[in-house]
Amino acid sequence: MNFSELCKLSGLLGRFSPDGRCLASCVQYRLVVRDVNTLQILQLYTCLDQIQYIEWSSDSLFILCAMYKRGIVQVWSLEQPDWHCKIDEGSAGLVASCWSPDGRHILNTTEFHLRITVWSLCTKSVSYIKYPKACQQGIAFTKDGRYMAVAERRDCKDFISIFVCSDWQLLRHFDTETQDLFGIEWAPNGCVLAAWDTCLEYKILLYSLDGRLLSTYRAYEWSLGIKSIAWSPSSQFLAIGSYDEKVRILNHVTWKKITEFEHPATITNTKTIVYKEVEKSPSVETERLSFPPTRALASSLFSTQSKYDIAQVPVSLHYIKPVADRANPKMGIGMLAFSPDNCFLATKNDNIPNAVWIWDIQKLKLFVVLEQLCAIQSFQWDPRQPRLAVCTGNSKVYLWSPAGCVSVQVPTEGDFQIVSLSWHSSGDSMALLSKDNFCVCYLEREEVK
Repeated sequence: MNFSELCKLSGLLGRFSPDGRCLASCVQYRLVVRDVNTLQILQLYTCLDQIQYIEWSSDSLFILCAMYKRGIVQVWSLEQPDWHCKIDEGSAGLVASCWSPDGRHILNTTEFHLRITVWSLCTKSVSYIKYPKACQQGIAFTKDGRYMAVAERRDCKDFISIFVCSDWQLLRHFDTETQDLFGIEWAPNGCVLAAWDTCLEYKILLYSLDGRLLSTYRAYEWSLGIKSIAWSPSSQFLAIGSYDEKVRILNHVTWKKITEFEHPATITNTKTIVYKEVEKSPSVETERLSFPPTRALASSLFSTQSKYDIAQVPVSLHYIKPVADRANPKMGIGMLAFSPDNCFLATKNDNIPNAVWIWDIQKLKLFVVLEQLCAIQSFQWDPRQPRLAVCTGNSKVYLWSPAGCVSVQVPTEGDFQIVSLSWHSSGDSMALLSKDNFCVCYLEREEVK
């Protein structure tokens, strides 16, 4: 495993291009595009203000930079560095911006969610979608890029509109049986749209492409409801994480619950493997010691190394009792992700912030628990194989695969607290992001296999 030098970064804005050739990162108002393998700078663009959001077009030819404070979006071309485009929403303001799947239209959501403006880069034409809903996940595209669903709110009722992305024609418009629609997400096969209610009511609705209600699922009433959802890559399973610290799995045939996964503070099942991160003091040979110590030696002396031990069950995990009288309590299933081969599901229960739970989807059983020394900040599956990367806000990256578990110290000078990570589409490397810096971790070919 090799690591690049640290590069400057702001706003956690580091993104691999969809074709895997480039890595875009932002430093204040500058956009830097690097070659993935050498990290040599290919292009440097200067925006009008501090960049708050970036996104690659699907064909990796353009990059969108949004400056919400100024209500401006700037678009840059990799093929023609002199070409540029500026979209100014003016007094309408700007709260969100994204590409359409064809990479030639930009969708801007204006302040107060008054409308979505669809700008065409080819014809310079403009279309408007009225009444978009101010919710966590209000726009969703099918994976093949043919259809777009938009959550809407008008006359105190929730609606969903489905548009054809090729010409932005309205395909279907229907109301949803929700009190306060919170998010929408297409199944990967594009046949089913999941829509779920605010956390005050446990309710998830499943619609077909033509707007028919296929099923409604409610696990319980009169308590905080859904916190996170995830579709399996095969579209066979829908995992629903809720505030009661459970994940419920629905099947795609009857849309009924097939099982539920509990996240107790004590692991008692002897068939569950618990990997516990433990600190180990760094071993330094006395002949290497010099005074004053070299910088590399000093950083290795004072950085605590760690390794995994297999804990004997029963194991008690670090449990936090949520503060009941505060909004957005730290409780329930906050993170969910299926492995790309559908075999595993990784979850995080916010009451037990230091643990990642990995479930075997074929057997519908708990397989592994990783107990870290620090709280889990982020995890992501390798897009090519069942391998999970985890970061906990320190300078280590953790990798789990069915073969085992490893903790790797990033060899950097100074403080590098990894709070986010993203895999390259090949699974050969990943970007490790901190508040002010990023580096790229390159995995050896043998490790990749």
